[in-house]
Amino acid sequence: MGRVEAPCALIVMGVSGSGKSTVAGALGQRLGWRFEDGDSFHPASNVEKMRAGHPLTDEDRWPWLNAIADEIERVCKGGGHIIIACSALKHTYRDVLLRGRSDVRFVFLRGTKELIAERLAQRKGHFMPPGLLKSQFDTLEPPETGEHVITVSIDETVEAIVDGIVRQLKLGGAIPKVLP
Repeated sequence: MGRVEAPCALIVMGVSGSGKSTVAGALGQRLGWRFEDGDSFHPASNVEKMRAGHPLTDEDRWPWLNAIADEIERVCKGGGHIIIACSALKHTYRDVLLRGRSDVRFVFLRGTKELIAERLAQRKGHFMPPGLLKSQFDTLEPPETGEHVITVSIDETVEAIVDGIVRQLKLGGAIPKVLP
């Protein structure tokens, strides 16, 4: 069996509270790839809107998604590798993030509303209030097979989740490192 080419970018996706940042950070450490939290690409107006308890509209999301897609493009063109935590809840959002690239993969963190609500209730200091979880699930369009997705259950330890992702990437021992 031939070696599978590593994607230049992984987008760890799911609803708020699914563990995107935690899993993406741990995956970045395991692979030696740069990690970025997609939340850092939000304009201040989006953060304030969510902090006030208002869900974002598609119009709010386009500049944010395009900023993330620009960073993926920059890293991939430079021969690097990046992992980004980003909700990417709709098919159209994922299309914007991909920009037609075939060297980007999604990692979908799947979990129940109950488990995620429990995690959100324990989280302190995050701008996304637990009350917006329903809107996240209402918006979620789970990725389909044709979207080159790796789906993992969040009902495991972070280490087990990362192990499952790495196994599904099928990179074998040849895991590329991020360029300096």
